[in-house]
Parts: sequence; structure tokens; C-alpha cells
Amino acid sequence: MSTLSPFHLAIPVYNLKECQTFYRDILGCEEGRSSDHWVDFNFFGHQLVIHYKPNEENNKIHSNAVDGKAVPVPHFGVVLNWDVFQTFAEDLKAKNIQFIIEPYIRFKGLVGEQATMFFHDPSGNALEFKAFKDMNQLFAK
Repeated sequence: MSTLSPFHLAIPVYNLKECQTFYRDILGCEEGRSSDHWVDFNFFGHQLVIHYKPNEENNKIHSNAVDGKAVPVPHFGVVLNWDVFQTFAEDLKAKNIQFIIEPYIRFKGLVGEQATMFFHDPSGNALEFKAFKDMNQLFAK
């Protein structure tokens, strides 16, 4: 696999200060530039920008069934090193993150074995973090 370029992702949040604290203090992302309407973060080597957007009461949550679990759509996140994932998951548990899907192992002992977990930020954006036992199997069929 070639070296990946950092992605840029801008997401809406309806409480800028609360989400700023979440990404900085809970997820451990380094804060970059900011204004009174947006904040940049180093999101595991990628550029994530949270932008203020008023809360819309009619936002419907959608999910797809995967492994008998309700996976939120849309969602985003990062593929971490296996050991980093385990440490990160334990840290999130210690910080009392309410998981949509608790950390678990998919395809145990099979091609594509991976750890995964899902949770929301304070504005309801769904995040998935995962790790592959063998990173070379990231796109394996």
C-alpha cells in the first residue's frame, strides 16, 4: 500500500464549544486554527474541521444492518494500528463514551479480521474507528 495523503473533512456541529472540547479533550486531537464559527483539528494525521450549523430537529438517523448491528449512515473515522485501537478503546471507556456499537472483533481468524467501534460526537455525527489484525488486508475480499 502506498503512503496515504491526509484527507480534509468538514462536518456540521450545532454546539461548537462542546464539540471543540470533545475532539480536543476526549479524542485527543490537536487543535489548529479557529474562528467563532469553525475549528481545525489534527484528526489522527488528517484535517478535520468542525463548522457551526444550527441544529435541525428533523435530522433522521439512518442505519444499515451489518453483523446484526445497526451501523449509522453516514459515519467517518480512522483505521488505527491494532495496539493503538485497543488502548484508544480502553481510554474512551474510561471517559464514559456511550457507544453505538461497543468495541468488538469482526471476522475473527478470517481474512479481514478487524476491531471496530462506533460512537457519536456531541452533535450526533457518527464516528467509526477500526483496526486490522493485518493492515495488508484493509481491502481484502
